[in-house]
Amino acid sequence: MGANGEFVFLGCYTGESGGAGEGIVLLRRDGRTGSLARLGVAARTPSPSFLARHPTLPVLYAANELDAGTVSAFAVAADGSLTPLAVQSTGGSAPCHLAVSGDARHLLVANYASGDVAVHPLAADGVPGERSDLLNLDGKGPVPDRQDGPHAHMVAPDPFGADVLVCDLGSDTVWHTRLDAISGRLSLVGPALRAVSGTGPRHLLRMRDGALLLVGELAGDVSWFRPGGSGAWERHGGHPTSGAAKNQPSDLVAGRDGRFVYIANRGPDTVSVFAWEPHGGTLVAEVSTDGAWPRHLALMADHLYVANERSHSVTMFRVDPDSGIPEAHGEPVSSGSPTCLLRWTPTAAA
Repeated sequence: MGANGEFVFLGCYTGESGGAGEGIVLLRRDGRTGSLARLGVAARTPSPSFLARHPTLPVLYAANELDAGTVSAFAVAADGSLTPLAVQSTGGSAPCHLAVSGDARHLLVANYASGDVAVHPLAADGVPGERSDLLNLDGKGPVPDRQDGPHAHMVAPDPFGADVLVCDLGSDTVWHTRLDAISGRLSLVGPALRAVSGTGPRHLLRMRDGALLLVGELAGDVSWFRPGGSGAWERHGGHPTSGAAKNQPSDLVAGRDGRFVYIANRGPDTVSVFAWEPHGGTLVAEVSTDGAWPRHLALMADHLYVANERSHSVTMFRVDPDSGIPEAHGEPVSSGSPTCLLRWTPTAAA
């Protein structure tokens, strides 16, 4: 790829889920300018709404967000082309997030509609096998059309251990689970934290200083937690993520030095910038994404990229290193119903 170039894979919704995408799209990123160029469709697979990579092998995983959910695995060649390796049933409905366990022996998948978490063992070459477990969650919340039951929205494995946190939008809970590396079974330890009723936990982010940030899709806010004496996380504060009345925040990322946190707001179609300090976060700016319905964010060096699902575009911003505020930069890339950006470099240090 050369010293100044790398690839970015783009997930999407295809026609099977009412989207306009074609599959996993391959982009080239210029390392100097940050600009993106569309190279084409790397794999035609149904609604690959979230993407992840193996930490040490050239293997890409996609959650196929279908009524009968599946995960797909692909070998990634040096030119960014994808070769199918396997497709496995998740045993649930509408898988929307996946992640590789800290020891790289299992793939965990959050089935949103059915409210459960699938586990797939990974072979030595990174290929996922048939499901080794399906952990059912339980509970509901006060928003009847969104919290009628559990809705797993994110799986967050501890990079250094067996613990896995699961965001459950339906029950206002982040669950503490534990993965057995031998059996591939996922056991429910209990609530890691209970969010304020009606929060709708969607995504979380572990900060360098030990704090945990949680985006509430239904409450339109971000909350921060720290470990308590009993082992559970205790809430230390929170703030709306937008000045708009109607907002469904979707994703959050932190800058390389941990000084700033960026949150995508669907509805107002903005990115909010929070300055992060030991006591908590302070909203310092809210910037238009120049698109509609920002579903996912990715920070790459000094550039922020936004996948705008409903405007079928990926927009780019240059982040000021001092203020942390992003400014629009370059031309948008057109792509049908984009939902996820995955940076791909030849090493696992991406």
